[in-house]
Amino acid sequence: MQHAKSDESLVCPRTSHPSSWGLYVVTDRSLTKGRPLEVVVDAALAGGAKTVQLREKDLSTRELYQLIERLLPIVHGRGACLLVNDRVDLTLALPIDGVHLSRTSLPPAETRALLGPTRLIGVSCHSLEEAIEAERGEADFITFGPLFPTPSKAAYGPPVGLAQLREVRRQVQLPIFGIGGITVFNAASVMAAGADGAAVISAVMAADDPADAVSNLLHVARSVARGAAER
Repeated sequence: MQHAKSDESLVCPRTSHPSSWGLYVVTDRSLTKGRPLEVVVDAALAGGAKTVQLREKDLSTRELYQLIERLLPIVHGRGACLLVNDRVDLTLALPIDGVHLSRTSLPPAETRALLGPTRLIGVSCHSLEEAIEAERGEADFITFGPLFPTPSKAAYGPPVGLAQLREVRRQVQLPIFGIGGITVFNAASVMAAGADGAAVISAVMAADDPADAVSNLLHVARSVARGAAER
């Protein structure tokens, strides 16, 4: 295993603000149709994705560490960010750009105290109260959902819907990524409801052409964002 590098090697703690991403790709190697995760991630980055969240909860610490070591050159080589789900320890041990927290993770404020001001912190939120807590805890962005029915988010209850997203947008200044069942066919409605981008899993991981899937989703996100800015 390689030794951890200093923070200076991080690609995008603040140089790429989450509000500019448009898309937040979350991994699930069980959906890649037998393709190595590294291949799918590289294709997603080639399609224009700027950030990838590694979310492989079944892996041991050693397996996850080794996977991160394989992904970092790919992601950083594309000038993109790599965040890891939940694992603050691995974020400290490796030149990962940040961490994504769930409700069972360390709270955002405590995570910020450990990681310092430069690492990115994302937080999964399912209610307005959770979104406000994340903002107070100095998170950089949140994902909010699930917005639509989706197997990957079934454990979090029924979809919260776009009306709840609009309410969070009214009260929270952080960049918001809608998550849960988002596809190229409904992404425009998510953006129109106030999201800064879409967080997607199967729409990219399971796509026959992940690069094309990312490109199409980004086109929708940016078209709606431009339209909103012009109104």
